[in-house]
Amino acid sequence: MAPKGSQRVVNKIVAENRKARFNYEIVDTYEAGLVLTGTEVKSLREGKANIAESYASDEGEEIWLINSHLPEYLQANRFNHEPRRRRKLLLSKREINRLRAGINREGMTLVPLKIYFNEKGRAKLELALAKGKKLHDKRETEKERDWNRQKSRLLKTG
Repeated sequence: MAPKGSQRVVNKIVAENRKARFNYEIVDTYEAGLVLTGTEVKSLREGKANIAESYASDEGEEIWLINSHLPEYLQANRFNHEPRRRRKLLLSKREINRLRAGINREGMTLVPLKIYFNEKGRAKLELALAKGKKLHDKRETEKERDWNRQKSRLLKTG
């Protein structure tokens, strides 16, 4: 049995892109590892990250996470990382080829959904292959959400 102090939080979500599910129709999701420096991991463990405006890009034989913001770790002074640097994603060749096919043939986008720590304590990124929604699709989603909210209120009050 592990001592009290060493118990880890399983699947602790650090950052979530909530607008992605509203702006995009999610077709498929993948779990990717992130290539991070030590100060970036420490900053993630503090729960400070933002992936709301980020996206993934296919360049050469690799997939990169672009425009994600991991703030500097304050105690690292001169050994700190650049907050908005490009970060390499770790995926298998088969997954990279599937993603590349979706991007090139069907005009889809790679959207990061969330960054979390798995049960081994490794930082992972949930990446989605998605199609952009049109304005009328977004309105339909909003109407459905409002109706569900109103329905739950009516059922609650009886």
